[in-house]
Amino acid sequence: MTTHTNTPQAPAKEPTGPATGLIGIPPHIGRALATGGGVLTIVSAFLAWTWTDAFPGDLTVYGYPGGLQVLVLIGGALTALFGLASYGIKGLRWLAPAGADSAIKFAALAAFATAWYTVIAIAVDLGGLANLEPGGWVAALATLVALLGALALPYERPAPDPIDPDDTGWEQFRHKVRHTGTVVKAAFASGTTKAPARTLPAYAEILVIVAALALGLTVFTYGIGTEYDELFIGFLITAGFGFAATAKAGLVDRVATLTGKHRNVTMIGAFAAAAAFPFTQSDDQYATIGVYILIFATVALGLNIVVGLAGLLDLGYVAFLGVGAYTAAMVSGSPSSPFDIHLPFWAAALLGAAVAMVFGVIIGAPTLRLRGDYLAIVTLGFGEIFRIAVLNADGTSGPDITNGSNGISSIPNLNIFGFDFGQEHTVAGFTIARFANYFLLMLLITLVVVIVFRRSGDSRIGRAWVAIREDETAALAMGINGFRVKLIAFALGAALAGLAGSVQAHVTYTVTPEQYQFAHVVPPNSAFLLAAVVLGGMGTISGPLVGAALLYLIPAKLQFLGDYQLLAFGLALVLLMRFRPEGLIPNRRRQLEFHEEAEAPTVLSKAGA
Repeated sequence: MTTHTNTPQAPAKEPTGPATGLIGIPPHIGRALATGGGVLTIVSAFLAWTWTDAFPGDLTVYGYPGGLQVLVLIGGALTALFGLASYGIKGLRWLAPAGADSAIKFAALAAFATAWYTVIAIAVDLGGLANLEPGGWVAALATLVALLGALALPYERPAPDPIDPDDTGWEQFRHKVRHTGTVVKAAFASGTTKAPARTLPAYAEILVIVAALALGLTVFTYGIGTEYDELFIGFLITAGFGFAATAKAGLVDRVATLTGKHRNVTMIGAFAAAAAFPFTQSDDQYATIGVYILIFATVALGLNIVVGLAGLLDLGYVAFLGVGAYTAAMVSGSPSSPFDIHLPFWAAALLGAAVAMVFGVIIGAPTLRLRGDYLAIVTLGFGEIFRIAVLNADGTSGPDITNGSNGISSIPNLNIFGFDFGQEHTVAGFTIARFANYFLLMLLITLVVVIVFRRSGDSRIGRAWVAIREDETAALAMGINGFRVKLIAFALGAALAGLAGSVQAHVTYTVTPEQYQFAHVVPPNSAFLLAAVVLGGMGTISGPLVGAALLYLIPAKLQFLGDYQLLAFGLALVLLMRFRPEGLIPNRRRQLEFHEEAEAPTVLSKAGA
């Protein structure tokens, strides 16, 4: 008897076109042009770009870059460094573990877009290109050369799908457009072969994490401190393309691996860097933005438990923030409060969290048996009921509890162990004012929320949340008490929002009903909170923090657009959700859901991170 053994054959690889660039320049010449253009861009930043200081940033000085020149300098430096790394120069290979070609393209785009935006802004503001000095022309030419050289770098061009001869002309045109988009996407895709990571001692890995956190603090401080509109737009361009370049080079993945390995060190370092922020400011102006960002981010992180871990769509979450704020305002000695009570802060904060938790249980108990859109509608109704109830509790339409539309005002500043948060204090030679004091307090509250989120996500109940989120029917079949698990998530999220609200009441001096709407131009509101969770990355810790910071900072900086502010902001969100639907900092599980062609991870944690 003869035995036949059938050896499984590997699937045939789809044919691809030759490895060429987007434009017809020889690859070796393109690489030299990109690298040389990056170097010339650096030189141009030290030249004068205009003859008058009427343009913001004073670009008239030789040898000292200012304003937008600094951003162009950064873009040129990234282009030159990645270009040199692509030659395999010893000492620079670590810059591009996933390949340098895609990183060069994004870095060249950063320099080109920022430089040409600056040139156009100078021409528009000053009345023509005649106002440019040689440095501006050199920057425009150098960045154009670098971009053309980067686009000539080779890549694996995907083979086109065959066209059906029976297709109409419009269908054939759509087919060609889709193929062109696929080709451009492949041109900017990162390399699939990553260089093996060099084994570093533990102290060196920690130093890398510290350097990454210091860089993050520097970028955030620079962005929040931009003094004029042109500089902030240039910052967005450079930061966006620069982050994309480092991500395509594989540096972001390497740092993420190290932070995952040293999670405690990363968390401590991140909060230490955040605590240093008020000491980098000369006044209290940007500490004001910082404390509101922290309030927004903390509430978004609480919502992330409900939406990101448990998968419950809550559209009225801002009401729990209002419950905590109103509760703390009523018991903190405000003359507008109907209760003559002045509790210490710790008692008011705990009471605010407890009352918000009770409301969460009261609302969640009869509604959490619903799913999907039905649950969302109920939570949206609760948010509006809360706002209308506090608006009518003015002594005329209802009981005199909240003073109606006037709210509870004149909430006193906190005084904890003799430390008055409303006064300036000198710490190690640095003067910190009122909002800086509240920033540091809110940072401690954020730390508590992060610890609660992390511990609960890693616990048995956290794994049950993830199971409910992924497939509630399967989770119930495996013996998980779905109603109990969801009610715990709802109550815990409400308590964390109430805790943040107790601080918000003292920061804003006044709590009023219009602060807690479903949608409003000023965050926090339910729509912005949900957007922060989705934008940053559902189910992660850093995602909602980053998403909340962007959603608060960008609208505040786009006020010069006037009536078009929300239009530009909404367009940016649509584009981001189109090209990165998993969020800015997604967990690995959700990333694979949206990008099935991505390589599967070796290990998935309980939360999918």
